[in-house]
Amino acid sequence: MSEKNSGKNGGKFADSAIPAPQKAANGAAQFEQSKNNHTVKLGKDCDYEKELRRLQVELAKLQEWIRHEGLRVVAIFEGRDAAGKGGAIKRITDTLNPRICRVVALGTPTEREKTQWYFQRYVSHLPAAGEMVLFDRSWYNRAGVERVMGFCTEADYLEFMRSCPEFERMLVRSGILLVKYWFSVSDEEQERRFQDRMKNPTKRWKLSPMDLESRKYWAEYSRAKDEMFAGTDIKQAPWYVVNADNKKAARLNVIRHLLSLNPYRDLTTSRSRCHRSASRTTPGRRSTSRPSFQRSTASAEDNGRAAQLHQGASAQHAELKSVSGVTDESPSSDQG
Repeated sequence: MSEKNSGKNGGKFADSAIPAPQKAANGAAQFEQSKNNHTVKLGKDCDYEKELRRLQVELAKLQEWIRHEGLRVVAIFEGRDAAGKGGAIKRITDTLNPRICRVVALGTPTEREKTQWYFQRYVSHLPAAGEMVLFDRSWYNRAGVERVMGFCTEADYLEFMRSCPEFERMLVRSGILLVKYWFSVSDEEQERRFQDRMKNPTKRWKLSPMDLESRKYWAEYSRAKDEMFAGTDIKQAPWYVVNADNKKAARLNVIRHLLSLNPYRDLTTSRSRCHRSASRTTPGRRSTSRPSFQRSTASAEDNGRAAQLHQGASAQHAELKSVSGVTDESPSSDQG
């Protein structure tokens, strides 16, 4: 069964469309399939690499605006295993400053963390002024994997469903912009990606025993997702569903949508102009020209000693180059 057609929050999506965001009339928010009444197709109407570069430039502008205005942004990335959450996050952060845009991907809670208030270990990672935090999975583990796989009690789950909407409303009232994305992928596409990870040694690390176990519980995960949407899709922080069967389209869709939710102005150009003008010499400002130094005179004995030291250093440098294999030729650029 295809997840994107299941449940009341499911819907039909254009697999490789680059849509504008649109809030669904009921249930989780979804992406509009067309732009100006025309579906945009990758490879035909849009070049992926060119569009990604353009959007990454816009992300850099958004980053500078967040820093300048002291904004706090939280984006949650949830969804099926192998749905492409990590790939989308990587494309967002590729060109951003890690001090401003951070990724949080927490592991299994420790024994101490299991005794804390459930949201406590996530609160410490929330952004300060001028920061954006991307959660690669979040507190919604309790409504998904923990519930389906039996890692929490029914009482724990019910308490989470009561507390979560209030917790998120509290974050929004404090001034945090909270965005929640669910990456939807079909059963067949998830199976294909799992097989690809098993065959590819460079991707095998992405496949955990829990991922393989979750394949047996596809229907249970679908029901858990629908119940999670019903209880946590609130006006202050709605869910946005991303069709992730086409990874490249999903990445572009998410970046475009994230940019649309954060109105910003381009401060990068003005900052560059300020930097250039500050480097010029202005009236009344001390000159930044290099000072002149008087050349000192050295004795013949000092010159001879310096020549001996120089010859010894040159011989040592030649020996090191031979051992390390370093040459004076410019190295070729790395591939990959």
